[in-house]
Order: sequence, then structure tokens, then C-alpha cells
Amino acid sequence: MNNKFFNEPDFNSVQTLDELQSKLELFKFKNGWAKPTPSLYPEPKKIFLPAHWRFKHAHSALHTAGKLVSTEKAERRNLILANPIEGNDYQTVSTLVGAYQMVLPGEIAKSHKHSPNAMRIIIQGDPSAFTVVDGKSIPMLDGDVLLTPNGSYHGHINNSNVEAYWIDILDVPLVQYLGPMFFQTHQDSFEKNIELDLNSEMRFAYSVFSQNVLNGSNVITGVRKLELGPQQLVTFDRYVIHMLSNITWVNEKTTFNQLFVVIKGSGSTQVENYNFEWSVGDFIAIPSWYKFTHLSNEESILIRVTDDPLLKLLNFDKFH
Repeated sequence: MNNKFFNEPDFNSVQTLDELQSKLELFKFKNGWAKPTPSLYPEPKKIFLPAHWRFKHAHSALHTAGKLVSTEKAERRNLILANPIEGNDYQTVSTLVGAYQMVLPGEIAKSHKHSPNAMRIIIQGDPSAFTVVDGKSIPMLDGDVLLTPNGSYHGHINNSNVEAYWIDILDVPLVQYLGPMFFQTHQDSFEKNIELDLNSEMRFAYSVFSQNVLNGSNVITGVRKLELGPQQLVTFDRYVIHMLSNITWVNEKTTFNQLFVVIKGSGSTQVENYNFEWSVGDFIAIPSWYKFTHLSNEESILIRVTDDPLLKLLNFDKFH
């Protein structure tokens, strides 16, 4: 028996809006003339909050975790920088997540690959601490920036006698929302036949970019920026920001999210009612549509990461 003869809606007999609404619900329709929540609005909503994480706190927590959590038990020993909005336990901003990570002396973090893009900013490294990307061993020195494009096997090995600390930034929230999430561990647990690559295109050495940024483009007097490239990730970028001492840099609202990691110096960031006092290793998240001001106490270098490439790809950057 064909059920369609018993489930046809009788909208012609409806006399009132309430009656119409009841019949719409039966057939999984939602009216568009009295939506409880507007689907279109004049400007972006401020869903995520500005936030600040201190490296000294992360260092202490991870040092203790090193005694309690092994890389055999956990894929990664890290601290997720979850935005402090109600109900959130992962995203730092809408499209990106940041995390502090630590690898102990003599320790290996297993190789894996995934569909999200990733990068890391080294806070405390060593010439004998490495990220291995597709069989290439890349040293992690203080201030270095390393890329891991999606689909690349990567793991970490610390052959030094000190703990290695860094910040990871990934577009996992974006991939989770869109759906194409893939993750795979390496069949050998950790890649074999590794070759040392001191000049990897995946590595931006602090010793180089800290000098090159002095000739970077002028943002305002006392502030210069340098885009790290040519190697890129499709969904988020990397800029080196150099600020002279005692500079006030006002940033207007943008449609893209901005993350800052302090590589050198100290200062503060003012955004609405928040005031973040920062120093080396700290992480600041400025979600979209917040005006903010950076103030430097001394010569400072920050790495700025934004999802502006994604917005440009979608032609959303023109709206301000």
C-alpha cells in the first residue's frame, strides 16, 4: 500500500495561522515569516570572547603532566586553548584551535596525518628536538615557525636533554564544521628512514625572519609586518609583527579571527573591557569584529595568525 494517499497535507482547509503552523510542523516545514532567530543580521555576531593564555602557566601544567601522561597513553601531550564561552571545550575561535604541547627529553610523539592543516610556533626548542614531516627531520629552535600541510605525516622526537615546548594552531574547527575529517596513524608508529632537512620549506627560522621583518612593510610608525612564505596553508596565514618599544597600535574591527603568539618582548592588549598583560610564549585570541589595541613595553616580536585567506577565498573579506 502506498502511504502517500494517507499523508497528503490538506492546506486548503486551513483557516488560521495557528492551524497552518500545526500542519507545517507535521510535514517538517518551518515558516520563514516568523523565525524565532533571525538568519540574517546587519553585522557579525560576537560569539567568541577575547582571551589570553600565559606560557608560564602552560609550562608548569605540562611539566607536571610529563610525569603523569606518557605519549604512549596519549596521541599528544597538549593543553587545548578553548575559548571561555559557555559550553565550549575545544575551539579557540570559530575556525581555529590553539594548543600548548610538550615533548620530554628522549621522547617520541607518534607520526600521524589528518585532513586539517597545522602549524607550530616553537617557544622553547633545541637543535636536537625535531618535527618529522613526511620523512624529513626539521629542527625546532626557539621562535621557529613550522608548517604541516594537511595529509602530511608528522611526528616529533626530542633527542635533547631539555623539555621542548611549542604552540600548535590547526583549522580543526573548520574541518569539523564542513565535515571532511580524516585521521590516520602511521603504520610504523613513527616514520622510518628519516632524513635531516635543515633548509626545509616547511620551516621559517627565527634567526632569519627576526632580521627580515626589520625591512618589512610599514603598518604604522614603529610597527612592521612580514608575511612568512612562499610556502602557505590554504585556510590561515602567518605574519611576523615587529613593534618598537612604547608603541600603541590600534586595530579596527575585521571579519577575520586573529591569534597572536609572543616571541620576544612584553606589552599589553586592550580589547573592550579586557586588558591582557603579555610576555614571551603567551597566546592572545582576538575573535572577529573586535577592535583592539596592542601596546609594547619594549621591542617585541609577535606571530599573527588569521583566517583571512579563507574569507578572501569565499569573497567575504570585502565586507567591513
